Amino acid sequence: MVSNNGFQAGIWYRGDLAGIIGLHSMDSTNKSTSIGYWLGEGHQGKGIMTKVTKALVEYIFTELNLNRVEIRCAENNYKSRAIPERLGFTKEGTLRETEWLYDHYVNHIVYGMVASQWKGHKR
Repeated sequence: MVSNNGFQAGIWYRGDLAGIIGLHSMDSTNKSTSIGYWLGEGHQGKGIMTKVTKALVEYIFTELNLNRVEIRCAENNYKSRAIPERLGFTKEGTLRETEWLYDHYVNHIVYGMVASQWKGHKR
C-alpha cells in the first residue's frame, strides 16, 4: 500500500535481493512524486532496473493517477541516468552541489515525466 509518505520495495532476482526501488513522499495537491532506486553491482547491466522502473512509472500514472514523476541522479552516475533516459524522461536541469557523497558535494540531474508524455511514449 502507498501512503503520502511513499514506500520502498525490494527487487528480487533469481532468489537474491538485487536492489530497492521506491517512491518518495507524494504531493497530493500537485499529484507528483519522485522515484529512488539502487541496484547491487552484480545485478547491473541486465535490464532489471529499467524493467522495474517502467512498471512503477506505469503504476504511478494508471493506478495512483498522479500527473508528474521525477528521477534525480548524481551527475556522474551514468548507469543510473540511463534509466530515465531509456524510458523517455525529459532532462529538466541540474541541481548544483545538492548531495554530500564520498566526501564531496555532487550535482544531480533532474529528469521528469508527466502523464500525457508517458501515454504518448510507453512501449
